[in-house]
Amino acid sequence: MTWEAWVAVSAAVAALSALLLVLVLWLRQRELRRRIESPRAGTSARALRLARDVEETGQLVAFVANPSKPDVPALRAAVLRACQEQGLPEPLWYETTIADPGVGQTRKAVGEGADVVVAMGGDGTVRAVAEGLVGTGIPMGLMPLGTGNLLARNLDLPLSDPLAAMRIALEGRDRTIDVGWLRVLRWESDLDDPVTEAAEEQPDDLPRDHIFLVIAGLGFDAAMVADTDEHLKARVGWIAYFVAGMRHLHGRRTRVHVRLDDQPMTTTRLRSLLIGNCGRLPGGLTLLPDAVVDDGWLDIAAIDTRGGVAGWAQLFGEVVLQGAGMRNDLPAKIGRIDHTRAQEVRVVVQGGEHVQVDGDIVGRVTELSARVDPAALVVRVALV
Repeated sequence: MTWEAWVAVSAAVAALSALLLVLVLWLRQRELRRRIESPRAGTSARALRLARDVEETGQLVAFVANPSKPDVPALRAAVLRACQEQGLPEPLWYETTIADPGVGQTRKAVGEGADVVVAMGGDGTVRAVAEGLVGTGIPMGLMPLGTGNLLARNLDLPLSDPLAAMRIALEGRDRTIDVGWLRVLRWESDLDDPVTEAAEEQPDDLPRDHIFLVIAGLGFDAAMVADTDEHLKARVGWIAYFVAGMRHLHGRRTRVHVRLDDQPMTTTRLRSLLIGNCGRLPGGLTLLPDAVVDDGWLDIAAIDTRGGVAGWAQLFGEVVLQGAGMRNDLPAKIGRIDHTRAQEVRVVVQGGEHVQVDGDIVGRVTELSARVDPAALVVRVALV
């Protein structure tokens, strides 16, 4: 065998071992969730436990819930009963809609005097509630009911017991965190529209900012999110993202122009460009090992591979090593992640690429900017 073949075989073995490790972790998490959510530990039992444990706080709590999540009706009954039994004020309750995923409901809760607003749903609901609370000083609690539960994961909140998460929302401590804002400056469709540039200069047609709390991405990661089958995701959770990613392994490398803060613009080819506030993902993966949620910086990772499957295998090994706190600094790697940080980022990609924020697709863009908003959001976290 040639040395290239040996490298490919070794990389494939390493990738398979890492994938098996991820699968074992997922199976353990699934078994733990099954035990927690078994009939013997159903919603009624958890509600009684919550009623015993929650102390009277006098807080006016507002819940912004995604009604598409199957647990929401039972959880609403448990929440109302627990608050009543503990002598708490009757909580405010709002449900998201397709037209308004939670921003308007959150602002209404703030206007009605809520002391804490709890996002009950997935990452999209959390983003919307956070957008409504930025700059208000009113804390956001989380009851994660989604697939990724990215912010809850990075804040070490319970992922499989929403009522335990509610206790933290009521009794925890307040912590300020940064938020990121991504602005689309030019869409891919604008390439064929000669009047778009002039229209964008008008004050009534300003681009909209998209909040992100964990990671925004351009390229492979966003294409993977866009191509994920929703039915499969409902059945197997975040594993569905890996299935979608397999279909994009042979996609083209993207030529991008990047400017960090006031530095000169640089040009590179890559698979993905990640702009993050924190970096932990499902399956024990850590894409941004140096990211801190309240340090006032955006952490940026340029991800690239060459050499086909061998490059992707080495890249996957890099991610696994990062999660274990180790770095591979060997030169001439065919799969690599280059890290840096900035407070503002400007990106131009001539051919257009998918963009996502915390797992929600924004669209295909050719130019964007991102900035950090330091200490802009208050969240409730565990006391310890």
